[in-house]
Amino acid sequence: MTAGAAGTTPRQHRPEGGVTTTPPSGGTRPDRWRPVYRAATYISRRVAITAALLLGVTVLTFSIVQAVPGDAASANLSETALQDPEIVAAYRAKWGLDEPLVVQYWVYLKALVAGDLGISQQTSRPVLDDLLTYVPATLEIAIPAMVIALVLGTLVGLFAAVHRDRAGDQAVRLGTLFGLSAPSFWLSLIVLYVFFYVLGIAPSGGRLSTWFAPPPKVTGMMTIDAALAGQWDVWWDAVQHLMLPVGVLSLLTAAILTRFVRSSMLEVLDQDYVKAARAKGMPSGVILRRHVLRAGMVPVITVSGLAFASLLSGTVLVEQVFGWPGVGQYAYRAASGLDLPAIMGVSLFVAVVYTGVNLAVDLLYGVIDPRIRVS
Repeated sequence: MTAGAAGTTPRQHRPEGGVTTTPPSGGTRPDRWRPVYRAATYISRRVAITAALLLGVTVLTFSIVQAVPGDAASANLSETALQDPEIVAAYRAKWGLDEPLVVQYWVYLKALVAGDLGISQQTSRPVLDDLLTYVPATLEIAIPAMVIALVLGTLVGLFAAVHRDRAGDQAVRLGTLFGLSAPSFWLSLIVLYVFFYVLGIAPSGGRLSTWFAPPPKVTGMMTIDAALAGQWDVWWDAVQHLMLPVGVLSLLTAAILTRFVRSSMLEVLDQDYVKAARAKGMPSGVILRRHVLRAGMVPVITVSGLAFASLLSGTVLVEQVFGWPGVGQYAYRAASGLDLPAIMGVSLFVAVVYTGVNLAVDLLYGVIDPRIRVS
């Protein structure tokens, strides 16, 4: 009987392995879009979780600020003004402090959805404008500090793991112990004293010397704006002001990363497949590059993400010592003045930074280690 005879079905395709399948009638296979669908579902779920987390942050921060002893009027008005009940009442009415707490939070939440973070009670400017002024300054020291710390921590940690329990490893462990134990403000003061007061080769603080005018604002970062304007003398002065705070933050962060890199690499070096590669005579450099480094960097990514988020959130003590006008200083002034809109704005910024960095870290896992995929 022929294939085209009546009462027969089209010939079925039997691939190798004996599994019978019917070829598709046309078009693309649905399986091709399954990874895209899974990735989109995963990202959508993470975005929804992030939104819920940010909402919880606003509730928690608002509750904590309200529970702190003190009053915004007492923190921001002079002693003479506090003696006048009309001035105090006008101040509280202006900032909505005379409304019930539920009403105050609802008003803030509606404004937040519209992109309005409120008006700072200290600067009398929109909180969003204040953050856009202070965040670039923090970015200018956080990004180079993180890059230097990541490169230094990876190289030194890998060196210590390869030379386990030798003199080099012991020296690295001792150095990282100092970096983990030294308070940031103490190390900042020591560095400032040595390089500014004793050697005189670094500026005392700030972002730019007083005899230079800031370059035209494009990004808010002095080095980039000066380079875009072609003001290379201003650029070099801004770089000199970056050296000390970036150096301190790099050393402190590199000490943390070095410990994690060493521990992670030691765990990979003890795996059977690494020992088998050595037994086959594979060069050490190839083993480290193809097997050890890539597999060992997965847990390090998490620590690096948290360290970078911490830098972006503002290093208050380091910024205070070097007079660096970053998010840390803004948060300190907002907290000391009980500036509720500013505190809420900084808290929301920190929450966005941490959740965004965590999402980026999760997505990078599959890039660093092919065994990890979005499920």
